Order: sequence, then structure tokens, then C-alpha cells
Amino acid sequence: MSIARITEITASSGKSFEDAVEKGIARAAETIQGITGAWVESQKVTVADGKIDQYRVNMKVTFILK
Repeated sequence: MSIARITEITASSGKSFEDAVEKGIARAAETIQGITGAWVESQKVTVADGKIDQYRVNMKVTFILK
């Protein structure tokens, strides 16, 4: 039987929401082993001088405990 845990992370990118998700998962994988999935809970942008400055995502990452 496997036991999973969920942790919440926030990631950002100056490029796109997709890039923010990829960066967030890559960073989480540096310290969390056994990641099996993630879902984006929310998305938002920051604006500077009338243009999108940062794309931000809040994600929940699932991983299996050893």
C-alpha cells in the first residue's frame, strides 16, 4: 500500500503559465522524491507599466512517501 502526501508550492515565470508550472515542478523535484502528479490551483499575473510582468501559479504537488 502506498501513502501519498500533498504539498503546496508557488512558482513564477516571466514567460508563461506553462513555464511557471515547469519551473515549479523542476524545483520541487530537487528536494522531493517520488512526485507523481500536480494540479494548478490558481493562476495570476503581476502587471508593470500596463504589461504582464510575471505569470504565477499555485500548485499542489503529490508525492509518494517511502
